Amino acid sequence: MKGRLITFEGGEGAGKTTAISVAAGYLHQQGITTQITREPGGSAIAEHIRSMLLDPDNTGLHAETELLLMFAARAQNLADTIRPAIENGIWVLCDRYTDASRAYQGAGRGIAKKHIEYLADWIHGDMNPDLTVLLDIDVATGMARVTRRGAQDRMEQAEMEFYQRVREAYRKLASNDPRFRIVDASADLKAVGEAVIRHLGELLQESNHDDVPGEPRRLDSRP
Repeated sequence: MKGRLITFEGGEGAGKTTAISVAAGYLHQQGITTQITREPGGSAIAEHIRSMLLDPDNTGLHAETELLLMFAARAQNLADTIRPAIENGIWVLCDRYTDASRAYQGAGRGIAKKHIEYLADWIHGDMNPDLTVLLDIDVATGMARVTRRGAQDRMEQAEMEFYQRVREAYRKLASNDPRFRIVDASADLKAVGEAVIRHLGELLQESNHDDVPGEPRRLDSRP
């Protein structure tokens, strides 16, 4: 049995790390082995690319360069981490994936959708998420959380209008794709955790049906 790819998306300060921890704990209780990864990054080489992307000194990084580096890190993470895990029946919990490029480099930086979708089809056309949890939060609230954490990386130093475009893009993606589940990330930790577990439980039920030959995967955006 192959594993599943579950992605967690959201703007700055949405609490993805906490949500992923809750998800991993729940799946462990269900007897499911998980692999946590992140983007950009997730493997040794991809983490080097991440350092370049997030370095606050790299203020001159062009939008196209940023997009290509994101997909370079993604390709490496897929090869080193995601694909091997899923082939071995492991459920992968990924902190951001290509929807982040659609929101950040697409809506945020203004790169044409056709370029992003070309790269997505090339790099992982056969490896789309089974479930995407969108942790949605008001931009001002999310950025206040980021500020409290201390020093900010390059991606956390944009103008508020940039993050608003990102949020709107995420919400639009979620409204057009049934694999998305939106969680109110401004709620307390208990409520957020319960929502994440509920959505995972739904996927788990669907996955049990998928183990029966001929049953469709209804939460999967793939054919």
